[in-house]
Amino acid sequence: MHPSDFRTTKLSDFKTAGLPATHTPQQLGYHFPAEFAPHTATWLSWPHKEASWPGKIETIYPIYAQFIKLVAEGEKVNINVVDEAMKAKATRHIEQAGGDFKNINFFIHPTNDAWCRDHGPAFLINPKAAQKKIIVDWGYNAWGGKYPPFDLDDRIPTHIAEHYKIPVIYPGIVMEGGSVDFNGRGTVLTTTSCLLNANRNPTFNQKEIEEFLHQFYGAENILWLGDGVVGDDTDGHIDDITRFVNEDTVVTVVETNKQDENYEPLHENLKTLKTLRLENGKPLNIVELPLPSAIVYEDMRLPASYANFYISNKYVVVPTFRDAQDDKALQILEQCFPDRKVIGLDSLDIIWGLGSFHCLSQQEPAV
Repeated sequence: MHPSDFRTTKLSDFKTAGLPATHTPQQLGYHFPAEFAPHTATWLSWPHKEASWPGKIETIYPIYAQFIKLVAEGEKVNINVVDEAMKAKATRHIEQAGGDFKNINFFIHPTNDAWCRDHGPAFLINPKAAQKKIIVDWGYNAWGGKYPPFDLDDRIPTHIAEHYKIPVIYPGIVMEGGSVDFNGRGTVLTTTSCLLNANRNPTFNQKEIEEFLHQFYGAENILWLGDGVVGDDTDGHIDDITRFVNEDTVVTVVETNKQDENYEPLHENLKTLKTLRLENGKPLNIVELPLPSAIVYEDMRLPASYANFYISNKYVVVPTFRDAQDDKALQILEQCFPDRKVIGLDSLDIIWGLGSFHCLSQQEPAV
């Protein structure tokens, strides 16, 4: 899917399977819940693309399997695999990590890559509707066509909707799960550097993109930040910089070294956050989160960020980087999540793929 595919798209051009074609999810009372709300499951796509971790892909599996083990202690983990051979390989790694298979399921849903946050299903809920859960299948073009092919990834939400036999909506524009973060009360955080990038939806301006967020995520209040962290090939996903930890509190990464190239953009984002307001008109509670020291591999600055944590039912799983700031970041997040145990998992090899635990996962809300 290339940006040129959407030149004639209008908000009214969306397609639907299983719901009235004249109504958007918002008009039907659906919304995208916060990640800290209860889950039915977490969806993953088993990593297999060598080019995403050149020379390192085998090193990520023990930690990835440990992530699965932890999440499965509190909810189902549903894993997309290409075929039975990949299922067998995944099973071996999860067994070695001590995972409990009564909460782990595999689906033969072929993928191009592992980044389920961006190509996975966006589940919306309406507890009052007869059909309480639906899927929005946004267009996916591998962050502006950077990493073809991506046709298999683009089909994943529809495969999952077909498995569940639930309605699926096609807004007709590109949107990635890592580019948006929700408080569950109508506010969404995002970045201009990603959503307004010409490599996504070049014919839409900010107001028009906001209308898509309103109609297809149920968001009433859109808060915009600027650039992401250096090394982020997604053009600045919000899940590497600023995250909701409850309905009125965000953590945001900051860089204290003025000589670091992350200092200025993150300083600007912090200034902006202090001016923004929630859907109820109140200011955000802002908690500052450090960054690790610069991690460079083969002359490339990697987008290492403690903000790329995943909130499961039982744990908050945080990427760590064998860095002096690891413990401080974990302590800050422990204060933010009094109802969950915060666990750090070594992400030094995983980050070579330019993402971590949040990028790899997509929650399915309970309803």
